[in-house]
Amino acid sequence: MTEAPRTVRIAALSDLHVTRNSKGLLAPIVHQAAQVADILVMCGDLTDYGTIEEAEVLVRELAHVQVPMVAVLGNHDFESGHATEVSNLLLEAGVNLLDGEAIELLGVGFAGIKGFCGGFGRYSLGPWGEAAIKAFVREALDETLKLEAALARLRSPRRIAVLHYAPIVGTVEGEPREIFPFLGNSRLEEPLIRYPVTAVFHGHAHKGSPEGQLSNGVPVYNVALPLMRRLAPEGPWFRVLELPAPPEAEAHPLDPPSPLAPLPS
Repeated sequence: MTEAPRTVRIAALSDLHVTRNSKGLLAPIVHQAAQVADILVMCGDLTDYGTIEEAEVLVRELAHVQVPMVAVLGNHDFESGHATEVSNLLLEAGVNLLDGEAIELLGVGFAGIKGFCGGFGRYSLGPWGEAAIKAFVREALDETLKLEAALARLRSPRRIAVLHYAPIVGTVEGEPREIFPFLGNSRLEEPLIRYPVTAVFHGHAHKGSPEGQLSNGVPVYNVALPLMRRLAPEGPWFRVLELPAPPEAEAHPLDPPSPLAPLPS
């Protein structure tokens, strides 16, 4: 009998919103995820207000996770102006925190950014008018360029994009339409088509839809913890994706993950 090919299982969740009072609440979830998966992915809003105290609680909750961890920050992680300190704490705890970087783990490539808002399709905000509007759109473009640069570094045939904001409208369906422009932007889809990926994980849309597709049919998964809890009250509150792994897969970074690194010129 031919032996079944080895697989790599990826558990993904987002919008943990850890507070200073979250001690003991997250650990059982990530422990369960780590028991069934080879890699744990976290798609931003790891803390609620982005404080150092919240990050310290988060790190303690992740302390017993024995599988590799990949993460990006979310908008909440910037709220208190301590994103750099939050990032450093996560890096020191062994989390591969990505912000325009790429990393390969167990033969699977990961490219990660926070992303930004701006709207979808014909309703995307354009860089016209006041300087504030142009700066807003520029942020979305800069995040898109960081994602493209990260994807371009990957050489593995299995590639996972990790974002906080949504790259398609499909996974924000269910949210009030008035806030769609603040949940993501379709510019993020462009590099995902140019450098094809196996799957995309994101969060942010707590009341959105769990699944959607890029225009080329690649699956997009919204793994926001509030959404997972609503869909499966008894758990599990994470998404598991199983991929075939190449032989002799190794874990090695393509670029040293460093938070808030500038995009190379």
